[in-house]
Amino acid sequence: MSASHSASLKQQAHELINQLPDTASWDDIVDKLRYRRELAAGIAEADTGRYAAPADVTAAFARWGVKFEA
Repeated sequence: MSASHSASLKQQAHELINQLPDTASWDDIVDKLRYRRELAAGIAEADTGRYAAPADVTAAFARWGVKFEA
């Protein structure tokens, strides 16, 4: 990992933390950072064509009891 990449990640973490309320807990901070990491990973996968077909998404939501139409 390059120094500029690390600085970029560090700056992004600061920005995310600054958006949280002053009453945020450590768990809130970690949850927000994990969410951002997983969101970025999902976007990167979608950008390479790796994503679920609409029928698969509908089936997954149905298993969870959520009505959803793709």
